[in-house]
Amino acid sequence: MKPRIKVLCVDDSALIRDLMTKIIESQSDMEVVATAPDPLVARDLIKRHNPDVLTLDVEMPRMDGLDFLERLMRLRPMPVLMVSSLTQRGSEITLRALELGAVDFVAKPEVGIREGMLEYAGMIADKIRAAAQSRPRRQPESASPAVPREALKAPMLSSEKLIIIGASTGGTEAIRQVLEPLPANSPAILVTQHMPSGFTRSFAERLDRLCRVTVKEAEQGERVLPGHVYIAPGDWHMRLARSGANYVIALDDTAPVNRHRPSVDVLFDSAASCAGRNALGVLLTGMGKDGAAGLLKMRQAGSHTVAQDEASCVVFGMPKEAIALGGAEEIVSLPDIARHLVQQMHASGRAQRV
Repeated sequence: MKPRIKVLCVDDSALIRDLMTKIIESQSDMEVVATAPDPLVARDLIKRHNPDVLTLDVEMPRMDGLDFLERLMRLRPMPVLMVSSLTQRGSEITLRALELGAVDFVAKPEVGIREGMLEYAGMIADKIRAAAQSRPRRQPESASPAVPREALKAPMLSSEKLIIIGASTGGTEAIRQVLEPLPANSPAILVTQHMPSGFTRSFAERLDRLCRVTVKEAEQGERVLPGHVYIAPGDWHMRLARSGANYVIALDDTAPVNRHRPSVDVLFDSAASCAGRNALGVLLTGMGKDGAAGLLKMRQAGSHTVAQDEASCVVFGMPKEAIALGGAEEIVSLPDIARHLVQQMHASGRAQRV
């Protein structure tokens, strides 16, 4: 029998500690080995219990959650699931935690915490399972990136060309690594990252500060332009659509697909229908299968398709499913994806001139 996932919960709120314990203990494949009101207590409990996953509050007394996470990932890397508040400051801190090496996060409801957290029970359990399967790694700020920080050079392409990206667990940092080296004249890029409402705007703003391309949260009906990246808003499906000769963004709040809204499959399906061979599809790290069938549809429609390789994934779930279905034309390591996309653009540009 497979051993249960050992979880240590760190939160200054006794209510949250009790709720997390109730949620985790209700699952047959996991258990809470200990709880801690702050990181200083947690340090000793980590040594004593050797947990598989740590759930960590962002804002706590005695030691800030980010400070503790940074030290932990430097000295004893382990899967960490952040528990954060649904506020502007909370979302910015959470994104910083993901940058420091946290696997994923759970957002506390702003009101009705008890009912809201219990309603999230299935999602929290899934995130703990994903964290337990993950390969935690800290991204040192001083480390030299595998792809040079100077912009890769891309040819001028028609506005018909598009890059379509999907990701989940581990995706915020993977998306950054793909976008950061791309030049300002890149084709338009549409991105669906599994992320709740309230976090995608901060995510887009953070990427916009780091990238040469313009990054923004997508808006209903806006024209899709080269040199721009459009992030699907939390809790909204994003589709590629046509308005006359132009590509536009279409958002809707229809039922979740593969238990997700936004769903990667929804975006990929629309790109297959609208753009076909003019699109490049990229499926990055994440748990589950969302995006696998959609990537296959893109490939069948003539798109060049890429799946992130296992070694560079935080969780090799979605890319693995796409590869198994035959949806990935190429399997590429994360540090090489940006360069691979640019090479494909150059090849496409040469084909256009022939």
